[in-house]
Formats: sequence, structure tokens, C-alpha cells
Amino acid sequence: MAEENIEFTSDGILLKGHFYTPDGAEGPYPCVVMGGGWCYVKELIQPDYAKFFTDAGFAAVTFDYRNFGDSEGEPRQHINPWEQIDDLINAISYASLRGDVDEKRIGLWGISYAGAHVFPVAALDGRVRCLMSVVPMLDGYYNSIRANSNVGYRELLEIIASDRINRFKTGAHGTIAHSAHPHEKASAFPAPETWPVFKKFKETVAPNHEHWSTIQSVEYVLRYDVTPYMKRIIHTPTLMVTSAYDDITMTEFEVPAFNTVPTPTKKLVQIGGGASHMSLYDNPDHLTLVGGACAEWCRDHL
Repeated sequence: MAEENIEFTSDGILLKGHFYTPDGAEGPYPCVVMGGGWCYVKELIQPDYAKFFTDAGFAAVTFDYRNFGDSEGEPRQHINPWEQIDDLINAISYASLRGDVDEKRIGLWGISYAGAHVFPVAALDGRVRCLMSVVPMLDGYYNSIRANSNVGYRELLEIIASDRINRFKTGAHGTIAHSAHPHEKASAFPAPETWPVFKKFKETVAPNHEHWSTIQSVEYVLRYDVTPYMKRIIHTPTLMVTSAYDDITMTEFEVPAFNTVPTPTKKLVQIGGGASHMSLYDNPDHLTLVGGACAEWCRDHL
């Protein structure tokens, strides 16, 4: 696939990204706008999934959210999910205005945190012709309690409360590790298998990745719930991919939530064979199953 460096603005903030196109094909292309999850940069796993789309004849847009990677924005590593949702909507606007994109054939793909972002975007933006949600974190409050356990959740609330006071006094953001890390006591998402996978990405293809966020980003997680928007997906073809056992974004929550989406054109794909949340990043067989399902969904509905 061919790669083009791109940039566009979101709320006046310059965002940088990549535009991928199929080899040997000419536009206007149907296009998939892609969103990464917690602390992702555009080089982290998204190009691997983008190749499934370009191999199927689609263009793809990846980008760094505001405050991340090559994009502008302060404070760095600060995640406001609703601002990221605005960034995705503006990425759709960027794609729709390109002369080599068919503006009537734009799909939306998201993984992990962005696997949930796609539901408000699709509910609010009629330009989305089909959506794909991969291992989404749909309800931050439920997810945080489940991921941390009751005792760990108490500690997390203490960290948030202390940061809230310090931030009020000083204006400075405290920071917290993304996931369980050998040199950090606390983390936003404590699954120990996450750090080695992201460390490998940083050492190879995604050097801009930083494995931490502001503490307020975690506070925002507790306010985040996209399930009301899922009930607004009345017509848009919707694919959700979960793993057989995901205790990072919680399979047991994802599946019942998927069943509330009213569109008659929807499909749930569950990756078995010992699949977990992180195996969709570092297991080639699982990645192929997910990428293939997403590309097929676009062939059928974009």
C-alpha cells in the first residue's frame, strides 16, 4: 500500500496522519477512517489493520489525536474522549473533501477506546456508511471497577482525588502509567500483558508512543459511557469484534451491549482460539481473522 503524510485541523489544533491507498488502483476510493485506543499513535497497530483495507481496494486514514505523537495540543498525553470523538469527526471531514475519496463511501473503524468512540461518531454523523468496533471499552465506570478490583479501584480513586486538589492548586497535571509497568506502582489499566506488547511497538514501529497519560484522563474514563449512543444506530451497518476472553475491555459487557444496537444490519464476530484483548495486537492469526472480517464488512456495506 502507498502511504502519504497528511495534516488537518480539529478545533484549530493541527493533527498529523497518514493516508493509505491500494497499490495499482486509482481513486476516488471508498475510505475507512481509523481511530486508535488509549495512548495510541498512528503507527501503533493501525497500519497493520489498514493493509487489510487497502488490499481490499479501500483507502484508509490514520492520525494522531490532539496531544499525541506528531500532532499539536497540550497538555501532552491528555485524553479527553469527547475531544477524540471530535478529532474523528474532523478526520471524516478531511477524507470527504479529498478529490480522490468517494465522500458517499466512508466507513469508520476503531479499536479499544476508539472501538467505543465509533458509536457516538456514527450516531451523530450521517456520513458514516458502516462502522467497525474492535474490542471496545463501552462503559468506563464498569470497566474501571472490573479491571482494578474493589481494592485497586479505591486506590485509583485516591490518586484521582489527590491529583484533583493538586491540579486546582498548581494548574499542573499529574501523570499515571498506561498499564502495569515494572517501574510504576499504579496504572490506568493494570493488565500486566499490555506493557510488553506496547514496549515492542515503541522499540520497532511506533517510537512516538509514550506509555502514560495524565491522571485526569483516567477521571474522564469514569464519566464515559457510549451505550446510549449504541441505541441510536438505527440504520448504519455495524460490526463488532470481540475476543473469546477479554478482561481488559470486558467481553461479558461488550456482547449484551452489542445486542442493544437496533440496526438490522449487524454482525458480532468473536475470535476464539484463546484470544484475548492483546492477542489482537501480537498474534498474527488473530490479527488476520479480525482484519479479514473488517475488510469483508466494508466490501459488503461500503
